[in-house]
Amino acid sequence: MRRRQFLTTFVALAVLTCSWETATTQSKKINLNTASRTRLTELPGIGPALAGRIVEYREKNGAFKRIEELMNVRGIGEKKFLKVEKLITVGAPKKGPPPKKPGSLESNR
Repeated sequence: MRRRQFLTTFVALAVLTCSWETATTQSKKINLNTASRTRLTELPGIGPALAGRIVEYREKNGAFKRIEELMNVRGIGEKKFLKVEKLITVGAPKKGPPPKKPGSLESNR
């Protein structure tokens, strides 16, 4: 009976720990669109030079739309991307008015 209680308690603690780690990891993801060079260096395998290239890429090409775009930065291949993919985000897309259609009355104003 004691062994069964121990196993039940152990399994419950393991589930809670995994859930907490997942929630913590997701809330601490680094946003590629807002992170500073210093913040980017907190990612495994990303040093100051590579962090600088990420920021330069973002400034030149605009906001990242998908995390996979990070592989467009020189020095980040699939292997390095796989190390950081669960630690990064691009944030929620910004909501705004739908784009205007060419030739509509609104686009001519």
